[in-house]
Amino acid sequence: MSEQYTYAVARIRALEVSLFSNSTIDQLIACQNYEQCIQFLEEKGWGDSETSGNAEAMLTREEEKIWEVVKELSIGMEHFDVLTYPKLFHNLKAAIKEVCTEEKNRHIFYEDVPIPGSAMMEIIKEKDFGRLPSNMQHAAEEAYESLLHTRDGQLCDVIIDKAALEAIYAAGKEAKADIIRDYAESTVGVADIKIAVRSQKTAKSIDFMKRAMAECDSINVDQLSKAALAGMDAIREYLLGTAYAQGAEALADSPSAFERWCDNRIIQTISPQKYNAFTIGPVIAYVIARQNEIKTVRIILSGKLNDLPDDSIRERVREMYV
Repeated sequence: MSEQYTYAVARIRALEVSLFSNSTIDQLIACQNYEQCIQFLEEKGWGDSETSGNAEAMLTREEEKIWEVVKELSIGMEHFDVLTYPKLFHNLKAAIKEVCTEEKNRHIFYEDVPIPGSAMMEIIKEKDFGRLPSNMQHAAEEAYESLLHTRDGQLCDVIIDKAALEAIYAAGKEAKADIIRDYAESTVGVADIKIAVRSQKTAKSIDFMKRAMAECDSINVDQLSKAALAGMDAIREYLLGTAYAQGAEALADSPSAFERWCDNRIIQTISPQKYNAFTIGPVIAYVIARQNEIKTVRIILSGKLNDLPDDSIRERVREMYV
């Protein structure tokens, strides 16, 4: 038994009681309108006195609360690097587009990462790529030069998004905790499938797909790319022979069902941590669960704001951790 995580896991177990269950999500969907949803969330303790009535501020505050809890647990933040990579690489992408194009002040930056927006902007403006983590340096320089000379924003996205996936996967391979390895494997595998599906719909070349996809053990990039060229049925057929067979069923159902499956797959990956008491696993699972919870609430609020029917919103909501 590892004494190192005993307190942290006990604290997380107490906090898990406050996580939204599927029935709580149903209650939120059942709210009559957007304003009632906001009131429901505030009654559940979401946001604080400064975010009253402001959904975006409330959701941002909930994200901040996640990391405040983690810092209170006195666990090295390096254990959570893999979870910050999507936001960190997003900041890189936003900074490059801000510096290399005329699209000024149009990009959102995340501040709750090792390199917040202002610092990232300074690095990119000065082309001081050596100040970036080693797993970002090459992609940053390549994306910068590419956007500057080709003005191809999609190519810039592909370069940085692939680098983010490779960073997540490398962190998974180096991790001692099973949950980080499993999370990285599922994250990259699901991302590759998403790329294949989007590429099939937009008639992208096999070269584009291979440039965008990241290698992982659970997906054969070459076979998936060829399947995407052959059509959606071929993608589903390929997936049926992998650990992502449920994704094939979701694809056959609807685009929203597929998007929901992509996120649900990650929650299913971390769910066994509920029964693992003496490792860092439950803490990392809690962070992922909270991020999934916030994403689901955002989807519901967006649906209410746009007057979507409850059934349509329900089709888009994610599976909860508890």
